[in-house]
Amino acid sequence: MSQFTHINASGEAHMVDVSTKAETVREARAEAFVVMAPATLTMILQGSHHKGDVFATARIAGIQAAKRTWELIPLCHPLMLSKVEIALQAEPEKNRVRIESLCRLTGKTGVEMEALTAASVAALTIYDMCKAVQKDITIEQLRLVSKSGGKSGDFQAVPHD
Repeated sequence: MSQFTHINASGEAHMVDVSTKAETVREARAEAFVVMAPATLTMILQGSHHKGDVFATARIAGIQAAKRTWELIPLCHPLMLSKVEIALQAEPEKNRVRIESLCRLTGKTGVEMEALTAASVAALTIYDMCKAVQKDITIEQLRLVSKSGGKSGDFQAVPHD
């Protein structure tokens, strides 16, 4: 296992200096699942939710979250993202929505945290919009799906259901 980069020689947390790193194209994808009752999912898909378009709102929230990750996660660098995409896919057979985020840039540090933050905030937004009709919605399996670029190389998670 490599040494922690956010801890200095004195054991104190610090922001990593990336000024000497090469700029490369970096991309990360993350996913999360929002599990709900069939009736709640049907309401979303039929567009009959009283708060409006749940997927459109979650998509915008996820994009905004990616852009503001540096304000939420200590020691993250502010990044000039070139692309943020949020895909929402209903999986009625499993009573859930799959959220996949994609973040990309050309820069000196990775975008994994931005992708994870985007997926989680999109999921939280679905919960927030639907909590009036169902309180026991769950958010599950938030994870990094893939990343590319940078010194540490590429990563691809093992697929699961």
